Amino acid sequence: MNNTAIAQYLSQQFGLNSELAVMNPIGNGHINTTMLLKDGRRAIVVQKLNTEVFPKPEQLVENARAIEQHLSIKSEKGEYQLNIIKHLPTIDEGYLVVHNGDVWRALEFIGGSYSEDVVNSASKAQTAANAFGQFAQALEDFNASELHHVIPDFHNLAKRIEMFEEVLAQDKHNRAHSCLADIVFCQSQFDLADELKALSGAIPLRPCHNDTKINNMLFCNQNDSGKAVIDLDTCMPGYWLFDFGDMVRTFCSPEAEDSTNLNRVKVREDIFEAIVKGYVTPLSGLITEQEKHSFLLGAKVMPFMIGLRFLTDYLDGDNYFATKHEKHNLERAQNQFTLYQDVVAKELTLQSIITQN
Repeated sequence: MNNTAIAQYLSQQFGLNSELAVMNPIGNGHINTTMLLKDGRRAIVVQKLNTEVFPKPEQLVENARAIEQHLSIKSEKGEYQLNIIKHLPTIDEGYLVVHNGDVWRALEFIGGSYSEDVVNSASKAQTAANAFGQFAQALEDFNASELHHVIPDFHNLAKRIEMFEEVLAQDKHNRAHSCLADIVFCQSQFDLADELKALSGAIPLRPCHNDTKINNMLFCNQNDSGKAVIDLDTCMPGYWLFDFGDMVRTFCSPEAEDSTNLNRVKVREDIFEAIVKGYVTPLSGLITEQEKHSFLLGAKVMPFMIGLRFLTDYLDGDNYFATKHEKHNLERAQNQFTLYQDVVAKELTLQSIITQN
């Protein structure tokens, strides 16, 4: 089915003028296919959900809508200042459209905004981290146990290690020989999983975003302030250290996560401090000392774990993350391992920054 036909069909389902429908790609997500659908009068975001990653898309929608509703109540009380991305119903009052085996949904388009893939200033980092902190603060009284685990063990490093070892043992695509140094390095860092396990029960389980990449926060066109936290697909129970660590992973390096300029992949300490200040400020009075202390572990775990996932997917034939060429996932993995090593090298300095803020 061609793009025009899909645009017309989705327009009919979501109440747009199908005769004037135009659909173009938007965003840089690895998992779902995201498009901007317009009919000359109205614009909405439509997404084809990756049902290999999200085998129960209805649970994804239920999670996101529960959070939307909670944030809307907060907003009405003046307790949440950001825009809220909301699901749009079909003409039949559903939230998912199945067509030719593909599952689609629609979201409100938040205009007057922009996103970034690489952080270029400490002020931008602090603004984005503050938005994610506001999001976490607004969900502090939301019962995390009500959320579906749409991707079981998403941030379970021990399970990610198990998956890696299974894929490596099979080496179905005969790729292990091309990345032996990366494999050996990974295996030398598996003690991280024990550090993470030791925190179980010691810090609160929270409703978490679980994907706090810089491009999942929208800036306002007019004044560069934070406008909205988007992409609630992986909102699940978790620990704030993961959300903090993913900000470090995606904000701190001056290079994109698939850059091969590894000599430039590093933690910018001014950006790190901006993340700490931005994120912790809205959580003042809520965050425990042990949670705050755990942030450095999050800063290590997240680049290592996503690097491990990229490497696992490379060995497995690139089944999870969208790739542009054969070694794309391997390059991503090497990038993330480089960032992880710099976090470890600067551990004392970074922990001091966390403590002082």
